[in-house]
Formats: sequence, structure tokens, C-alpha cells
Amino acid sequence: MAAVLAVLGIGGVGGLIAARTGALCVASERTAAAIGESGLRLVHDGRTVVTHPETVPRLEEPVPLLLIAVKAPALRSALERIDPAAVAEAIVVPLLNGLEHLDTIRRALPHALVVAGSIGRVETVSPEPGVVVQHTPGAHVTAASDVLAADVLRARLAPLAVDGIALAIGTGERAVLWEKAARLSVLAAATVATGQPVGALRREETSRMRLVHSLDETCAVAAAEGIELAPAEQLAIIDGMSPELTTSTARDVAAGRPNELDAITGSVVRAGARLGVPTPELDAWLGEAEAACRAR
Repeated sequence: MAAVLAVLGIGGVGGLIAARTGALCVASERTAAAIGESGLRLVHDGRTVVTHPETVPRLEEPVPLLLIAVKAPALRSALERIDPAAVAEAIVVPLLNGLEHLDTIRRALPHALVVAGSIGRVETVSPEPGVVVQHTPGAHVTAASDVLAADVLRARLAPLAVDGIALAIGTGERAVLWEKAARLSVLAAATVATGQPVGALRREETSRMRLVHSLDETCAVAAAEGIELAPAEQLAIIDGMSPELTTSTARDVAAGRPNELDAITGSVVRAGARLGVPTPELDAWLGEAEAACRAR
């Protein structure tokens, strides 16, 4: 039977979605081999669930829905695993962080309908190929299209509406990207620059004030694009996070892996420069984070 959903990138996020939906996995040879040998293992709430999804190294058969769950540094090479003809009539939902990836995907997959997507309220890690550890209760996927009506998009995304994944339809593509980027651009840089988790950043007076000032800046850049976000609401979300929480960017830097610092924080700084909105505090966080990366 033809697949109704494919996932490109079977790491923490992609593996979680594939395990919960039974999606076709478009994976590297190493990950495909691990899944073929031992299944796709999802560790959550003290239990391990093993599924055996179909796995391919390159998507060549048509699918109606594709989720892209790779990180920004791997995007261009990962897109080579997708035959553009296989998604010529598909909805493509990237779950990447930052503001600039939609254009890259649209150029690579010119006949697909690429919409904005975001995933939140979830923390996952993939300690080894074919294994996903989920530390949070669920996941929340938001998507939006500037050309499809909300009810049509929701219907097309129905394969995502499974236990453990909440699905929401946003009001516009830029709004979906900005709602996460406004705070993540601050947290990604701050956690890399300081090596501290969210709780320590909130608790220390100087770093908290820097968080506040940076959120003011990112929300001002969003406003210049017509997206109204309240800095106080963004701070409240950060205040509600687990004290031990860090960012995947900080984890990648600590492990010496390619990271999304430029794709996340850099994209907001570039948007500010393009729109004429100063971001001095965020610029400072980014500079310190880049220095921390070079020092490793």
C-alpha cells in the first residue's frame, strides 16, 4: 500500500513522528540499517515501543505528505534524498528552526506545496541511530499556508493527528516561523554563549535582563514584518520551561556537531538588518556564542 506520509530525517524529531504515525522513513544508510535490524525504538515515560516502519534511502515513490525533520546544516544534502517528482502534488511541511529555509526547499522541490511548520512543547534526543528518547509528555505541530484554506490544510495533514502529537493550524506562514524564532533565537545564542540551561539564565539577574532586552528586540523585528508578538508572553513561555532544559543548538555545540546557531539566531539578526530594526543585545549574544563555538 502506498505511503500517506513520509518523514525525511529520522533523528529525535523525525524519529518521534515516524514512530507515532508509522510514516515511511527517508533515512541515511546507517539509520536505515539500524531500523532494519532492531526497529525504530521510542523511549518515553519509562516504556520502550518498537515499530518497524518501511525505510528507504531516497524517496522516489509519490507521497501526498512529506515532513522534513533534518537540521539546517544538513538540509541541502538531505533534499538530494527526495526525487522532486515524488512530491510534485504533495504538501511539504518543514519542521526546521529559523526564518530562511522555506526558500531553499521551494527551489529544490518546485512543484510541491511547501508550507510553514513548527514543532514545540517537546524535547527529544537520538542517542544512536534508530533510537529516540522523548523527555516531554507530547509534541505540538503547527502549520500554516498562505495559499490553502485552514480547513483544507488540516484535512491534508490528518495523518499527523495521532496520539502524542497535537496539530494546530496557524494564521500565516511568517507567523508560524516567528512565534518560535522570537524566543528560540535568544535561547539558542544564550545557552551556547553561557553553557547554562534555561533555569540558570532565568535566575541570574544580568542574564535575565539580557533575555528581556533580546526578546524586546526580536519581537520588534517580527513587528516590522507584520507579526505582532508580545515580549512578556514570550518571556512567560521561557519562565514555564523546565529549569534543566537547554537547546538542541547548545547540545550540538557541546558535542562538536554542526549546529543551527546561524540558521536560528543569525536569521533573526539578518532580518533585523534588512528591516532596519537594531538588535544590539541579540548581536552580542550571537557574537559570544560564535566565540564559544570557536573555542571548542
